[in-house]
Formats: sequence, structure tokens, C-alpha cells
Amino acid sequence: MPTLPTISHHLSSASFPLKKLQRLSPATISHAQYPYSGPSFLKLRGQRFLSRNGILMRAEDKAQGQGSSSSQRDPSPNTENQIQDLTQSSVDDTSSKDFEAAYQPKTDLVKALAIGAATAIGAAAINHSWIAANQNVAMALLFAIGYTGIIFEESLSFNKSGVGLLMAVSLWFVRSIGAPSTDIAVSELSHATSEVSEIVFFLLGAMTIVEIVDAHQGFKLVTDNITTRKPKTLLWVVGFMTFLLSSVLDNLTSTIVMVSLLRKLVPPSEYRKFLGAVVVIAANAGGAWTPIGDVTTTMLWIHGQISTLPTMKDLVIPSVVSLAVPLTLMSFTSEVNGKGLETSDLLSSERMAPRGKLVFAVGVGALIFVPIFKSLTGLPPFMGILLGLGFLWILTDAIHYGEPERQKLKVPQALSRIDTQGVLFFLGILLSVSSLEAAGILRELANYLDAHIHNTELIASAIGVVSAVIDNVPLVAATMGMYDLISFPQDSEFWQLVAYCAGTGGSMLIIGSAAGVAYMGMEKVDFFWYLKKVSGFAVAGYGAGIAAYLAVHNLSHIDMPAVIAQVPYHFGS
Repeated sequence: MPTLPTISHHLSSASFPLKKLQRLSPATISHAQYPYSGPSFLKLRGQRFLSRNGILMRAEDKAQGQGSSSSQRDPSPNTENQIQDLTQSSVDDTSSKDFEAAYQPKTDLVKALAIGAATAIGAAAINHSWIAANQNVAMALLFAIGYTGIIFEESLSFNKSGVGLLMAVSLWFVRSIGAPSTDIAVSELSHATSEVSEIVFFLLGAMTIVEIVDAHQGFKLVTDNITTRKPKTLLWVVGFMTFLLSSVLDNLTSTIVMVSLLRKLVPPSEYRKFLGAVVVIAANAGGAWTPIGDVTTTMLWIHGQISTLPTMKDLVIPSVVSLAVPLTLMSFTSEVNGKGLETSDLLSSERMAPRGKLVFAVGVGALIFVPIFKSLTGLPPFMGILLGLGFLWILTDAIHYGEPERQKLKVPQALSRIDTQGVLFFLGILLSVSSLEAAGILRELANYLDAHIHNTELIASAIGVVSAVIDNVPLVAATMGMYDLISFPQDSEFWQLVAYCAGTGGSMLIIGSAAGVAYMGMEKVDFFWYLKKVSGFAVAGYGAGIAAYLAVHNLSHIDMPAVIAQVPYHFGS
């Protein structure tokens, strides 16, 4: 859950990439190549193209203003030409203005100083003798600088994926100098790469499956089930539908699907903002109790810290509580109980792609089958996700055979739309953390925490609080490096709490999770509005979920028959 990433970068995991859209010529956006590129398609997808210039938004508005309901279902060439002309003229008119607005001397000075500092540190790193004697200091310094660049990605205009990869290579370079020998460092790197690659392959497969389902408008089967128009009831329905959707999909995709739905059901208002905030809280809560619902739980599951059924059984109640408490508190607010709240029925004009129901069933089934595949074969989860992707690949090739106009619905096109930058960011972060683990830095940090904080519940809870500000991927990766399975066995209370806290802690701030950042960009929600209106509810849910877990976990370890048998003895004494 990134802290300050670019919105278009995150939305690319479940929608057509913004950068790719900006590179398209007007002639490219045609009905021949994109059969669902008419006004009805733009009505659905255009809301997810968060262009700074609003080019596509203005094109959509103009098309809607001049088109009828029938043209929405069957877009005419004239409407498409108007969209193309407007897109081309908007690009020409705004290019010079964008350059002037982007040029900021103060920002450029900060960048120059940052690059100069990084260069100076890199030059100092050439001093092998100093690094060999102070390896831990050098690696901690490099990690701090790299992570600072990731946190202030927006201010410095440095892509966090590039910073993460540069940080990873630099840290392993320092490790190769400080290790007893280069062969030892290479062996450690090979071991780390084998573990990291499992997560990368899993993410690539899962994101591609989700993109294929989304291209077929398969998620319309989920959103069509929302029929209520009562504000308070809709609050609960949206919350628990997002919760269930996020338990199967990733929280970012679930947020994009549900916020897009809300933009069609509810007009702009404080109430719609509240519904969007509920989507963020529900998406993070729903992803915390299943191995495939969130990146951090997937990491813990792949590396053996948690298993499927015990995790789902022990974390489902805390996750539900972490959502139910905010929903209950929000139900009494004036934004939800205000008068004049209306909803609309714009979803009725949208169409599902051919064989969309079949693709939805196979895609979701492939995701759900991954834990079953691991239990049956004992093979790593990424093998199960690749099996599902391969099956869906053959299926889409077969059902769209001889239909060149539907190339967008096939896997090769889906691969070009997935969030590759996000995958490379995870790669850089995980390799960076693995270098700290190989150097023994994380073990020293764990020993320090054990010596000063003896309560594992507090440590896990603190990880969740910090994840509201800092990306939870490196936090969980660092925790996995600090504590091994000997100290805390599989499915122990510590690992389950880490999975819950890291997954739900990001809801406390809008920048604390990928779901929050996506919602922030799609609805243009202010950071301080969320802090003032929603953070308190999220904190209450987070704390209530921890209390629920501890209560259920402690009660499950009590031998009730023995306790009942001792009651007469105590009364008799």
C-alpha cells in the first residue's frame, strides 16, 4: 500500500494504462479496434482515466451532450469523429501549458540536490575498505535514502519502481563487498531471488487474470446485485460486497470496481465520499483474512508463515469486526442520514462483453483454486496461478477465434495493460529487504525489539499503525526477515496478527493503502477530509479487530470442560 504514488500508475493494474492512452493517436481509438469504445464504453471506463488535462473527460461530456440514448448503445461514426477531433485539439492546446506548469525551479533544485547526494554516496561506496568495516551502517544509510525517495515520489518526480530497483542493486553491491567472500554473497542472492520470484510470478498471473475478467466486464455480475436505494442500507451493502470481492481479488481492483459503481449510483455529495471511504476500509479488511486477498498476506502465505484454512478461520471475525464497527458508527452520521440523498440507474445501459459470464466464472474460479492446488500438490502457489492463467489463455483464444476486432479481450493485450511497474517495485523492495536479512541487520533489530518490547501483540499492532504511513510490503518483508519460523511457528498468534494489522492498518490514512490512493484519485478526495471524517472510524475498527482476535484466540485455548469441572470445587471451598 504505497504512500504517495501516482494515481495513474496504480489504476493501470485494473484498467487501460493512462500513459498508453496518452500515446494513442485519435485514429487509434476507433470502434474497429475497440468495439466498446463508444460513448457507453467511455461512460464506464472514462471515469477511470484520471488524466490531468481531462481530455477524455471533455470528450466524453461532449459525446454525451450530442448523443441520444440509442447512440450510446450503438455509437455512430460522427460521434467518434467528434471525440477524436476534440482529443487531438486538446492535446495540441495543452502541451505547452503543461510544460510551463510542470517547470518548477524549486522542485528542480531539490532534485538536483538529491541526485548530488546520491552521487556522493555512490562515490564513497567505492571505498571498499570502509564498507567492509562498516557494512551495516552503509546498508542502513542506503536503505534510508532509497526509501525516502519512495516516500517522496510525488515531490521529487522519481518513479518509485526505478528507485526500488536502484536501491536493491546498490544494497546487494554493498553486501558483496562486506560479505566474507563474493561466492557467499552470490549464494545469498540466489536464495533470495528464488523466494522473491515466487511472489513476482504469482502477482503477474493474478493481475493478468483480473485484467482479462475486467476487459470482459465480468465484474458487472457483482455490481448488478446492488438494487437498494436506501442510503443507510446501501452503506452496508457496499461495504460487505466490497469485503467479499476483496477476499478473492486484490484490494486495489476491488476499490476501482466499486468506486466506479458508486459514481453511477450516487451523485457527487458528502454521502458518496462516505461510501467511497467505506469501500477503502472494506477492501483492506477483506484482503486481510484470505491468502490471495492482499499482497502482504500472499507473501506470508507463500513463505509459510501462515496457511490457508487456519488463517481464514482465525482472521475472518476480526476482519468483519474491523468493517462492522466503522459501518455502525458511520450509520449515525449526518452525511448518511441527511435528506435528499438520491441514486440513479445508469448501470442499466452498460453491456457485458461476449462470453463475459464464462470468463468471469473461470477467472474467479482460477483464483479460488490456487489454495486448493497448493494443498493437493504441495507445489508453490505461483504454479497454481500459472495453471489458471494458462487455462484462461487457451479459453479466450478459443471463444474469440476468428474475431480480430476482439484482440483487446485476449491475454496478449491484457499483459500490456497490467501494472508492470508495480511488480518491479515489489521486486526491488523485496530484494532490498532480503539484503538486509542476509547481512544480519534485521536479526539485530529483532533482538533489540525482543529485549525492549516483550509483548508480541504490541509489535504486531505497531506494524499496522506504521503501515498507515509507510508501505506495508517492506514492513512485512522486514518482519519476515526479523523473525523466523523457529521463534514463531506457522499460524502462530504473531504471524496472524501481522497479517491482520498490516492489511487493515492502512485504512487509517487515505495514503496508507493502494485502495486509499486509488479512491483519492478517482473521487478527488482531500487528505485532510479523510483524516477528519473517516480516520477515527478506521482507527476504531482497527482496534476492535485486534481486540476481537485476542478474545477469540484466547477463548479457543481455554479448556472449558476443565474449567466447568472446577466450579463446584471452588464453590465448596
